[in-house]
Order: sequence, then structure tokens, then C-alpha cells
Amino acid sequence: MRHDLRARLVPPQQRRTLDELTDDLVLRDGDRRSKTTAFWTMLALSSVIACAGVLTDSTATVIGAMIIAPLSTPIMGLALAAVKGQRNASLFYVAFGAALVVAVGVLFSLIPSAEPLADNSQITSRVSPNMMDLVAAIATGLAGAVALARRDVAAVLPGVAIAISLVPPLAVVGVCLGDGEIDYALGALLLFVSNFVALVLGGIFVFTVLGYETALAGEPGRTLRRSYLRLSVLLLLVIVPLGLNSAGTWLVASWNATVEQEATRWLAGEPKARVTGVDHTGITFVVHVESPDDLPSPDALLQRLHGQVPSGLRVQVDLTHGETIDVGTVQ
Repeated sequence: MRHDLRARLVPPQQRRTLDELTDDLVLRDGDRRSKTTAFWTMLALSSVIACAGVLTDSTATVIGAMIIAPLSTPIMGLALAAVKGQRNASLFYVAFGAALVVAVGVLFSLIPSAEPLADNSQITSRVSPNMMDLVAAIATGLAGAVALARRDVAAVLPGVAIAISLVPPLAVVGVCLGDGEIDYALGALLLFVSNFVALVLGGIFVFTVLGYETALAGEPGRTLRRSYLRLSVLLLLVIVPLGLNSAGTWLVASWNATVEQEATRWLAGEPKARVTGVDHTGITFVVHVESPDDLPSPDALLQRLHGQVPSGLRVQVDLTHGETIDVGTVQ
């Protein structure tokens, strides 16, 4: 069955040899000087591009950093090392490469920015990862490993680089650390770690199925089992906060929908008034209302929300002409 799956994933005529794969993924194999100088140069440049893109809230710039970032090479090299049962220094490049990106982010945080971090979509989209991010990362890791093992699909690798977020989250970690936003930094770090684990697991699975083991009898299997055990523990440590964050996101979305529904009913007697949206910041839900006339009693809105959302949530009403009404706290 394994051989059938191997032939379906990578036909023999398209399968790259172990030496070719090792030469691509192991930075200390072959022309070490050229590989390492290229790695550090491109990583430093991609870090600068990513930080600039994050601080200017430019998606196109951040995508450019993703495409040229070489950090996935030693990460997939780790997967190959686990399958072969040999150390290849890939962890060194991952650890110090990540530290370099974070350091560049801290330096960029010293540049004054007119936009608060909480209003920057490049930051907010990377500080609250959930289970779907992990699912996407695992699929991307599988796709990347298959692309590396095949000679005919190398063109998909830029797409894989864009899909898996490695350098931008680390840039966000540095920028947020420099600004003292520890919660944001931890969220972005969680995204990087989950993507890192997913890439290694995907690589190990594909490389194992394709038979990239060394001829050392027994040794690769033992090393591979130890690698799986370590990664499984790390995966569990990642899944717990991702799962909790996913549950929290679902709950907040549910409360948001309830607040919007009850606010719409609250305004039902005012034909010219309508709810244009509901936002939340922490435990405060802000109801955006468009109305040329006076609104019904705010207490009536709190009464409607009683029992519909947890007590302790705060509610505000923002009118389109700029007035803000502090409705109060749900009891």
C-alpha cells in the first residue's frame, strides 16, 4: 500500500534522489559557504521587507517578503533529518534565523508610526491564530514536501511560500515586543510555532512515504519515532491554545450576532433607524446606529440582552453623527 501511495504522490520518473533533496535542504551539505551566505542575505532582506510591509499595512509588500524568505528550507531540512536519522544543523538555522527576524522587528518598532497596532490589519490578522490556521499549515506542509520531492511541480513552491506564514509572524513578534504589546507578540509567536510544527510534520510524513531513509539498519526508524514523539508533544502544546482561541472566537462571534439581532429589535419602533454593524473591543460591544431621530431608552436594550449574553459585557451605541451613548453593563 505504501508503494502504491508513493507512486501516486511521485511517479518514479519524477522523483528526486535523496542526494538532490539533501543538497537543496541541508545548508551545511555541498557548497556550504554559498548556501549560508545566500540564506542569511535573503533572510535579512525578507525581514526588512516584512517589517516594512507590516508597519505600512501593505499586503503586497508582506507577500513579497513571503516569496523570498528562505526560512522554510531549514525547516524542511529538519523533516529530512528526522527521516534519515541524521543531524544536519537545520535547527540552528531555524532558531537563529527566527531570532534575526524578531530582532529586525524590534528595530523597526523604534520607527514612529501614526497607526496604532490594534488598527493594523497585518498585525491583527496574525495575533489570534485558530485551528483552521493549523489545518491550512499542515496541508501546506504536505504540498511543499511533495513539490520538493517532484521534479515537475517546482513552480508551486512560491505559492507554498505565500500560503505558509513564517517570516511575517516573526516580524510581528518583534514589532509588538518593541512596542510593549506582549499579548500580541505571544499570539504571533504561536502562529509561527504552529506553522513550524505543521511544516515539519508534513515533511516527515511525505518523505517517509517516499522512502527517503538512509541505509543505516534500524537507526532511522528509532530516530524517526523520537522525532514524532517530540513533535507530537509540541503539537499538543500548540493545539491547546489554538483550540481555546478558536472556541473564544466562536463565542465572541455568537455574542456579536446576538447583540446585533437584539439591537435591531430594539430599534424596530423607529422606522428611520437601523443598525449598521457591531464591533467589539475586549468585553465592550459597540453598536453602530444610523438614525436622524432620538433613540429608544438604552435600558430597553440592556433588558433585551439580559440572559442572551453573559453578564459583565459592556454595550455602547455609536451614532453616525458622532455621538456615543454608554448603554451600560449587561446584568
